Amino acid sequence: MNITQTFYNNLASQYDKLFQDWQATTHEQAVILNNLFAESGFDKTARILDCACGIGTQAIGLATLGYTMTASDISDEELVKASERAEKNGVTIRFEHADFCALSDTFSEQFDIVIAMDNALPHMLSSEALESAVKSITNQIKLGGIFVASIRDYDSLLAEKPPYSPPYIHKTDKGQRVSFQTWVWNGNHYRLTQYIVDDEEKLQISKFECEYRAVRREELTNLLKSNGCGEVAWKFPEETGFYQPIVVARK
Repeated sequence: MNITQTFYNNLASQYDKLFQDWQATTHEQAVILNNLFAESGFDKTARILDCACGIGTQAIGLATLGYTMTASDISDEELVKASERAEKNGVTIRFEHADFCALSDTFSEQFDIVIAMDNALPHMLSSEALESAVKSITNQIKLGGIFVASIRDYDSLLAEKPPYSPPYIHKTDKGQRVSFQTWVWNGNHYRLTQYIVDDEEKLQISKFECEYRAVRREELTNLLKSNGCGEVAWKFPEETGFYQPIVVARK
């Protein structure tokens, strides 16, 4: 089991604590994605693969809007949580364990849209690994289909290499939750430690560690274009309302 699987397996039971209201977030992000899909000429008949689904934040919201969703992840614990949450939301989603560097091992079909949100691609710790992921993902997209992904604004972050991310403080009926990350940089790699301080009925402090490689937009754009995507456009938070830059690439 690699560091990324371990990180998400351990985080799965507390992932929703990163949000003020996870349920509301699923709807808000689904609306943002639905608007992006519509701008690219797709409606709710599009078949979508969320290849880094986590606990289902985007997949469940999109299924609630009426999309036919397939979702995969490398974390079995997150897939369990995603399946439970899909059932609670009354939606049917096909969940599969799959590495997005080898999607064809799991999926024989292609999709109209493939998504990978919440900074999933920078888990690839080398340019070769990132290219493997991009090649795998684009191979699962139908001709004329699109890939939609979000990553942190590393073009800006690499200029300063901040040692931490600002905390999120969520007030609740029982107290508050505080979540923040510390980042230890080594070149364009950084070791991330996610802290969750749950100060509600009783104080609980959790930490989870992972590693990322800061990916500039130019690198990802070039990889998408060299792997079959003729159009690549970047959308920014002030335009979409999403908290990270989003790339939309058409095959």
